[in-house]
Amino acid sequence: MLIGLLTAVVASICYGTGSVLQAVGSRKSARREAAAGLTTQHGGPSLSSTAKAAMTWEFIVGTVLDFVGFGLGALAARMLPLFLSQTVISANLVVTAVLSVRMLGIRLTRAEWTSIGVVCSALVLLATAAGAEGSGHTPIATHWWLLAVSLLLMVGGTVVVRLLGARAAILAGLLSGLGFGALGVGVRVLNGVDPFDPGALLTDPALYAVLVAGVGGMYLHTVALQIGSVNGATAALVVGETVLPGMIGVLWLGDASRPGFAWLAVVGFVLAVAGAVAVAWFGEPEGGPSPAVAHEPGELARIG
Repeated sequence: MLIGLLTAVVASICYGTGSVLQAVGSRKSARREAAAGLTTQHGGPSLSSTAKAAMTWEFIVGTVLDFVGFGLGALAARMLPLFLSQTVISANLVVTAVLSVRMLGIRLTRAEWTSIGVVCSALVLLATAAGAEGSGHTPIATHWWLLAVSLLLMVGGTVVVRLLGARAAILAGLLSGLGFGALGVGVRVLNGVDPFDPGALLTDPALYAVLVAGVGGMYLHTVALQIGSVNGATAALVVGETVLPGMIGVLWLGDASRPGFAWLAVVGFVLAVAGAVAVAWFGEPEGGPSPAVAHEPGELARIG
């Protein structure tokens, strides 16, 4: 349990740092493209803008950290109940918020700091209440369903986000979170990992669900960072990658709390999600210019 918790914490730090670096690269590109008039007809970033964002050094370093976080998060998902591993990893919101003060010049309000404190407190409650993880063994039909749902979420979600344009920051963050949540579930149920069997691994639909959800989640997260508040987008991601996987872990994979601590696990889980939603609510910019070209306080001085 302790090794799993430490693994999840390090994954969270990698993800949080990566998010801020990706936000820096994404917004540089988005401002240049917006200044040149290269946005979609709905006001969102063009495919060219998203592709160029991925070529900035900040975004590349952030992506490397994401891959490290992914590997550690996958390991944690196999060592801890999903409601704990996904929630601890989602604490990258705290890392993102703190680093955004320094790197993006964002001033967090008292409400945002309070919400972050609620998330941290909830994680302590969850860690205290968590019991042993379930087996993760599921029928192969479930793996096919996971692949189908991942395709629907990532492909359909991408179309909807592009239609909504500049208004889709929170939706893009939520969908990216659902993608990362599906990734966590896929890693947990993956066949051919222990013991290692290449044939079983390559023929398991869950492997391709992991790939679809991972790539789609990263793309949608990039879009969310381009057009909205970095804290708001990350908080929406937290909700997506925490709630559904946690429920799936308990209902279908056999995850459980310690005997007599179920109430504490429920309280911690609800507080963690509520805190993340509060950060999304307070962190999203109100009014003003299109988010693709708007700047948080001090941002230009730091990354311009």
